[in-house]
Amino acid sequence: MSSDFERFFEKDRFAVVGFSKERPFPILTYRALKKRGSTVYAIDPTCDQIDGDPTFPSLKTLPDPVQGVILETPKEKTTDWLTQAAEAGISDVWIHMKTETPAALRHGQELGLNVLFGTCAVMYATEGFSFHSIHKWINKALGTF
Repeated sequence: MSSDFERFFEKDRFAVVGFSKERPFPILTYRALKKRGSTVYAIDPTCDQIDGDPTFPSLKTLPDPVQGVILETPKEKTTDWLTQAAEAGISDVWIHMKTETPAALRHGQELGLNVLFGTCAVMYATEGFSFHSIHKWINKALGTF
């Protein structure tokens, strides 16, 4: 049986949110989703392009709705992006490990969002052998995948 983390990536359309001016954009997650054949939009209000693709400043500016959003933002911005997800009708949100806060998790619960957190999205999004697949194998062996 698949875990909630695995089921998150069964969706077809994603948005990946980052802030390139403050920390590197989550390019590995973005590229992994593209490689899987998912429709994926880069959201970065601090730049115009990611990986040669146009970026969007917010979830409400996307040309099409998405089913899931992955947040890899500075901690102080996470709560605002959860609000944006709820306003855009996106109920499934992944907060990349070490970018969640207790306040953000409470806020996500108050908004009725399905919030996943505490682990790296790349481990689940990447197919085939990679550095992250080693983590995947270890977590599967420990029963935490």
